[in-house]
Amino acid sequence: MVGTNPPTSAVLFDLDGTLCRYRRSPAEVLAVAFEREGLDPLFPVEAYYDAFDEFAAEADGMTDLRERCFAALCEDRGHDPAVGRSLARTFAAERDHRDVTPTPGALSTLDTLAGDLPLGVVTNGPRDAQHEKLSGLGRPDAFDVVVCAGEETPPKPATEPFAVALAALGVTAERTLFVGDSPETDVTGANATGIVSVLVGPRTADGVVPDARLDSLHALPDLVRTTDRSV
Repeated sequence: MVGTNPPTSAVLFDLDGTLCRYRRSPAEVLAVAFEREGLDPLFPVEAYYDAFDEFAAEADGMTDLRERCFAALCEDRGHDPAVGRSLARTFAAERDHRDVTPTPGALSTLDTLAGDLPLGVVTNGPRDAQHEKLSGLGRPDAFDVVVCAGEETPPKPATEPFAVALAALGVTAERTLFVGDSPETDVTGANATGIVSVLVGPRTADGVVPDARLDSLHALPDLVRTTDRSV
């Protein structure tokens, strides 16, 4: 898109993969959980990812969500759901949601923007787990609003979580940037809401076009300062 947009009045961020990543991947933790339970790998970690959103709306926090996912995945494969719930508890004992590492440029960008603009997070995930990640990131007070979609609203790419964040900050969509690493959830949702979408990283999806693309968050402050955002 090429054009002149009004000055940025707020910046919203995705969390997972955009601001931070686990130091130990879910695949690593799942492998340890299978080993500690004395089980062969009953399902791949990708199946867990696929089941996540299915149970997010009805689950009561991360512990309940994971137990629902693992129980269903085991039952679908002919195993006792109780095996899945036990596996989920072992996984939880291994997983520390605070054990995250910031993505390149995340902390310097937050330090640069905080105080100059309202900042927010719109993330898919249970509130307890997502707030622990923000605490582990080391900038829990940098954000004026945190929307945990899937628990408080329908998950991204639905427009509702974006709209909740805009209303909380008192800003308009066309003067707000949303920064995320997923074309399917972040860019699609932001575009549908009328927010300026900024895709970070190499991922692409057919038919999904962000308003801007960055290699890393290091370049975001310059984009925010540019009134005429030609991308």
